[in-house]
Amino acid sequence: MALLNELEPVVEANLNRHLATAKEWFPHEYVPWSQGRDFDGVLGGEAWEPGQSKLSEVARTSLIVNLLTEDNLPSYHHEIATIFGRDGAWGTWVHRWTAEEGRHGIAIRDYLLATRAVDPVALERARMTHMEGGFANAYEGLVESVAYVSFQELATRVSHRNTGAASGDPICEQLLAKVANDENLHMIFYRNLLNAAFDAAPNTTMRAVTKVAKSFQMPGHTIENFGRKSVQIAMAGIYDLRLHHDDVLAPVLRQVKAFDRPLSGDGEAAREELSAFLADLDTQANRFVERREATRARQSARAAV
Repeated sequence: MALLNELEPVVEANLNRHLATAKEWFPHEYVPWSQGRDFDGVLGGEAWEPGQSKLSEVARTSLIVNLLTEDNLPSYHHEIATIFGRDGAWGTWVHRWTAEEGRHGIAIRDYLLATRAVDPVALERARMTHMEGGFANAYEGLVESVAYVSFQELATRVSHRNTGAASGDPICEQLLAKVANDENLHMIFYRNLLNAAFDAAPNTTMRAVTKVAKSFQMPGHTIENFGRKSVQIAMAGIYDLRLHHDDVLAPVLRQVKAFDRPLSGDGEAAREELSAFLADLDTQANRFVERREATRARQSARAAV
């Protein structure tokens, strides 16, 4: 509670910065409504079938994973409201963040249904299953939670932007670029809080960052068949270990000067543990990229025969 109160001025300053920086946008402007038509069922329209989708299988998979992740917003709101509270600058941020995140699921679902990119029945059943499972914060207290969202918001930004690029549809890419920009602003907010936590309690924050980095999972990891879907996404280069190391963990750690701060005792021990973890992750990432390239080479050779 003491650190929560101590960081209140930082929250207020960054809330004001966010409100001055964030640009209003409207999901309906990025949905090609003219492509839409009635589905079968009550309105007696045309049933969905896979040939109606212009997206590749992996682009559909990534969009569905991203959408289902966004769908769990009620659980996310509960978690951060419980940790941060609903009063003062903290509470104002909680509600603003929730409002901005809410449009992501709206926009992506409208795009998918208007373009007939996915089976609407399967999508709704997946949404129900995923949301019924909810989301529970795996970390304890304020600092660990801030460390998690600092990494998670950036990971989500990378995933959305790369999914848009992989879609092959300029409209989808524009839409996900807007979503990714929101996620980036959220990351900056949380990263600035993490930086302030380092200033206030460096050893405690270092232990929290190490714990989170070593155990990090995407918020959608409870989606049904997430493991298989994440492999597909990684093989397509949308989100993989290389990106996680280079474009998520490393930039946040660099910006908060995690390896430059004076630490002592268990804080320094945690930093050494983090350094060893990152080195091992880098090795794993290199191996994955090598295996992926070898797989692609074999597939190209077979296709050429």
